Amino acid sequence: MQTSVLFKHNYNAKAQVVVNQGGTSSGKTYAIEQVLFTLACEQPKVVITVVSQDIPNLKAGAMRDAQSIVSSSAELQSMIRSFNKSDRIYEFHNGSLLEFKSYDDAQDAKSGKRDYLFVNEANGITYAIYTELALRTRKRIFLDYNPNASFWVHDKLIGHEGVQLLISDHRHNPFLEDAIREKIEKVRNEDEEQWKVYARGLTGKIRGVVLNNWLLCEKVPAQAKRIAYGLDFGFSNDETGLLEVYLQNGELWVNELLYETQLTNTDLHKRMAALRMSKNTEMVADSAEPKSIEELRRLGWNIVPAKKGNDSIKLSIDILRRYRINVTRSSTNLRKELGRYQWKVDASGNPLNVPTDSWNHLIDPLRYVALNKLQVSSTGQTRSRLPWKPQTVWGDEALGMM
Repeated sequence: MQTSVLFKHNYNAKAQVVVNQGGTSSGKTYAIEQVLFTLACEQPKVVITVVSQDIPNLKAGAMRDAQSIVSSSAELQSMIRSFNKSDRIYEFHNGSLLEFKSYDDAQDAKSGKRDYLFVNEANGITYAIYTELALRTRKRIFLDYNPNASFWVHDKLIGHEGVQLLISDHRHNPFLEDAIREKIEKVRNEDEEQWKVYARGLTGKIRGVVLNNWLLCEKVPAQAKRIAYGLDFGFSNDETGLLEVYLQNGELWVNELLYETQLTNTDLHKRMAALRMSKNTEMVADSAEPKSIEELRRLGWNIVPAKKGNDSIKLSIDILRRYRINVTRSSTNLRKELGRYQWKVDASGNPLNVPTDSWNHLIDPLRYVALNKLQVSSTGQTRSRLPWKPQTVWGDEALGMM
C-alpha cells in the first residue's frame, strides 16, 4: 500500500490512546484504517472495531475509505476471507475481524469487546459512549476529528498520561490534488478562523469569546511569584471556584484549585486546608458575600473583598486582556470557561460590550485578582505589561506532529 507520514506515526505509536486532530483532507481516516488493516493481517484473531455516530456517516466516510484501501491492494485482498455487507464485517484468513458499528447510547456500547478501537469523527459521539468502548478495548485506541471547536477529547484525553496527540493538515497528505490544496488555502481570504481549523488542523474557538489571549502550559514555573488566590462563592447550582494567579516576566500563570458545588464555608475551609494553601497569601473574593468573607477571615485566611465599582467587569477584562495568560493543563474547568465565555449579542446578533453571566465561576475570581492586584495606573496602563497581540489558538496545538 502507498502510505503517508500519518500512517507511519499511527502504526509506530506506543501510547494507549492516539488522538488524530486534523484539518480537512489530511488523510487521517485513510491512514488509520490502513494501520487497522495491517494489524488485522499481522496479528491473528484480533477484533478491530471502527465506530462513528451513525451508519450513514460510516458508509459515507470510514467504510468508503476501507473499500478504497482493499481495492487498491491485491495482497490485502488475498488475506481477506470475506466481507459481510449487511453486518459490515471484514473476516481475515487468520481469524481476525474488522467491524464497523455505531451505538445509540452508553448502555448499547457495553456490548462486545475488542483489541483495537477506532473512533471516527469523535466529536460526533458522547464521552459516555467512548468511555464504555474504551473500557472494553484491550490494546490501543485511535480517534480522529476535525477540530471545529473543543470537546471532550480536549478536556478528558489530551495531555493525560498514555495519550499521544498528532495534529495534521492537507500538507501531510502526499496524494492530494493541488487544486484541492489551493481551495483549502483560499479559505483564509474569507475566514481566518475556519482556515486555522480546516487548513492547519488547529482547534477552533467560539466566535465572540471574551478572553482569547491565553495559552496552555504544563505547569507554573518554579520562579513565578504567586500574587493572590481568587475565590468565587457558590452553593447549590453554582460552583465555588478557586484558583491561584502567578506573575513572571509580565505574564500571568493561572492554576485551578477548586470547582465544586454544595460547599458550605466550613467545607471550603477544610478543602483549602487540604490543598495546603498558604494563609499568608492574599485571597480576593466576591464582595457580594461579606458574611462568608468574614467567616473565612475568622478561620485564619487572609481574605479580602474584590474592589468592585462602576464598570468593574469591563475594567477587569481590559486588565486581563493586556497580559499573556498561561493556563495549566490541569485547569480543566477554567479552560472550558475560557472557551465559552462570550460577549452578549443583540437581537440582530451584533456583539455588545457586556459578557454573558455564565461559564464564569473561575473567570470571575480571575477578574477579582485583576481588580485588586493588577490595577491600572493613572495613565491607563497596567503596572507590569508585556507587549502582546491576542492569539486565537489553543496551547494544545504546540503538540502537533510536524
